[in-house]
Amino acid sequence: QLVESGGGLVQAGDSLRLSCAPSGRTFTNYGGIGWFRQAPGKEREFVAAFRKGGFTYYADSLKDRFIISRDNVEGTVYLQMNSLKPEDTAVYYCAAHRGPLGTVRTGTSYGYWGQGTLVTVSS
Repeated sequence: QLVESGGGLVQAGDSLRLSCAPSGRTFTNYGGIGWFRQAPGKEREFVAAFRKGGFTYYADSLKDRFIISRDNVEGTVYLQMNSLKPEDTAVYYCAAHRGPLGTVRTGTSYGYWGQGTLVTVSS
């Protein structure tokens, strides 16, 4: 129900913007929308999220380089990733939840997930 796009192969230092939109609809009545990532051989980790009410959250290690934003007209959520590093290589997932959102940094708080988009950063 969520569709991500924008992944690809880039070089270290490059920027990339990921997009996420619910298939066939816009993001309305969602308690939270977030991005997670999973690198090869590692657990899924929180990247950034919106909580209903205008609250924005980031992983501490990424807040200086990544920006989550939202186009309220087209109903798309973006993740702008700057100064990419090889350690940013991962599958990036968009997640959303209808109704009140639980712990924003925990994946189990989200009921809807995209298929993921692969970001590969070469050194």
